Amino acid sequence: MSPLLDVQRVTKRFGGLVAVKELSFHVEAGEILGLIGPNGSGKSTAMKLIMGIERPNSGRVLLGGQDVAGQPTHRIARQGVGIVFQHSRPLHRQTVLENIKLALLPDSLLRLAADKSVNDRACAIAESVGLGAVMHRRPNTLPFADLRRLELAKAIARDPKVVLVDEPFAGLTAAEVGIFSGLIDGFRREGRAVLLVDHNVKGVAALVDRVLAMYLGERIAEGSAEEVMRDPTVRAVYLGGSIETHARDAAVIDATPVLLEVADVSVLYGKAQALERVSLRVHEGEFVSVVGLNGAGKTTLFNAISGLVRYDGRIEWAGGSLAGRSPAAIARGGIVQCAETRELFGDMSVRENLDLGGQHQPPAESRDRLAWLFELFPILKERARQAARTLSGGEQQMLAIARALMMNPRLLILDEPTLGLAPVILEQLSKALERLRRTTAITVLLGEQNVTFALPHADRVYVLEHARIVWQGDPALFAKEAGAGYL
Repeated sequence: MSPLLDVQRVTKRFGGLVAVKELSFHVEAGEILGLIGPNGSGKSTAMKLIMGIERPNSGRVLLGGQDVAGQPTHRIARQGVGIVFQHSRPLHRQTVLENIKLALLPDSLLRLAADKSVNDRACAIAESVGLGAVMHRRPNTLPFADLRRLELAKAIARDPKVVLVDEPFAGLTAAEVGIFSGLIDGFRREGRAVLLVDHNVKGVAALVDRVLAMYLGERIAEGSAEEVMRDPTVRAVYLGGSIETHARDAAVIDATPVLLEVADVSVLYGKAQALERVSLRVHEGEFVSVVGLNGAGKTTLFNAISGLVRYDGRIEWAGGSLAGRSPAAIARGGIVQCAETRELFGDMSVRENLDLGGQHQPPAESRDRLAWLFELFPILKERARQAARTLSGGEQQMLAIARALMMNPRLLILDEPTLGLAPVILEQLSKALERLRRTTAITVLLGEQNVTFALPHADRVYVLEHARIVWQGDPALFAKEAGAGYL
């Protein structure tokens, strides 16, 4: 008997970029396959190829033995593929029940009215996913978890044979994750094939039958959740390799004043919980690493500290509250963030970008700082007259960090500085950070997925997972506990 979903040697190119390469997997009836991988690994593209949103350059997508690769999305949906989107897309002028009824109606302009059986079926579906008490409300009045339930209800209404579930637990509380897991497990019990896409193994381990790990468009491991978590290639992708730590004496660090204190900070994006009661401390001169997989909440935490997003809770800087201060005032006060997106002025030269960073400094101090940064990043001196957009990715990252340092920060926030960089560039950045740590009084808050880069420079480590701090302590202790716990 053939599997309900069988993806055979599928490849998708976008110009010179190979987003998915010779990818093969299958999902049986009554089985949940977890598809994991960091951002850019090809998970979303794989889902789009199955749903017909993208057309593969080669390969086959078989539904019940029939090749649907390249067919329009609506035709694939009619043949039994449903998708539960990460971001809810309801019709906000209609009630929850009306949204479900619309999904139940046949794809025909000749029949747009629903009879009593459709209404009864919609009510039954609403009850089955926990929406019975709110079925007559409009989506914009619902909490985030109920919006996710509505996406599940709409998928159930189409009676799919194959269900694609995208990032099922993003923005949910621990209790809601348990409830949602039970609902997804209901698909398996009904004999449907489920492809569940997530960033990491740990988030889906208790639910899936098998896991397939992707990286750079290719399959790198497949097996049980435990086997994939132990796989050396998967560990290398998520952890970056062997882990070294060089934390300074904790007693010396703890004796210095607390420069930054984050206490019970929560952030909502709409109804999605991006941070939940996060607390951390950074002492004067300390290097603190916040590690976590993509989507854990690192950037949101840094943006809250920098005044870029609204938050509940308390953030204190050098003994005073940051509440009500503008991002510009916070930056002038000594907190400078080097964003993951770098935010360089591409048509301006390297020197002009650096001069912008130092514009508020006295001229003599700015000149001295520029000379020091050219020693720290010699390649920037060679490229001083070159437009920033013509630099390599690694050189742009060095420029972004150097521009932040031109502002003479007391606290430098580095958000994912290693993202997409070659090993030789990582080594140069690592040496620059170590020099900062050894020769200056600067305080650094580093957010990273790559723990082999983050830990050697850390005096203290915090682990963010699904918007919450789940571990904190000494880097050496983290190194002993890394692996399955982090993945």
